[in-house]
Amino acid sequence: MRRMMDKKGQSQRILTSAINFISQHGYANVSLRDIAQDAGVVLSQLNYYFKNKEGLFVEVIKTVMKKYLVEIEELLQRGSTAKERINNLVSYFSSTIKENPKTFRLLFDLSNMAMWSQTFRDLLNSLFDDLARLIEKHVLPLCDKDSRLQSFSPNAIARMLFGAMFGVSIQALLNNEEEQLPEAMAAIGAIL
Repeated sequence: MRRMMDKKGQSQRILTSAINFISQHGYANVSLRDIAQDAGVVLSQLNYYFKNKEGLFVEVIKTVMKKYLVEIEELLQRGSTAKERINNLVSYFSSTIKENPKTFRLLFDLSNMAMWSQTFRDLLNSLFDDLARLIEKHVLPLCDKDSRLQSFSPNAIARMLFGAMFGVSIQALLNNEEEQLPEAMAAIGAIL
């Protein structure tokens, strides 16, 4: 039993170190040796648990995605109107950019890699599909029935809202001195 706990502890330490390193330095700038050293394991342990760098990154993304989706679903359940719920999501994006930008750096790094890797493309598409479904489930049923958005599918509206937040988030990380970006993020809530 102790041996099983040690194995789980090692793989979790590796995963935690990988999340920290990749979100701070980017996938391309992180070596397995750095992660192993930070996790306090020998390099061969990374290959034992995750096969290779891509396998480790896939687990990093899955771990971050689960946490991210739980947080977003909790936010989207708060509030009694569509506007309140979207504003909760906008606030989450805005505060995460300021207080924990590495979360978004990791997402944007995955987006870049998804252009060239089917594995990462599938993960990112899954994340975007799940986020759109959360918005469809928790926000759109509360929208005004006379809204000009009613002529569009719920999925299209959900993807537009998330895409706008995603795009403004990239701009905010690239130029954190831009004064209009918080206003641009807040304008997303005005769409509903």
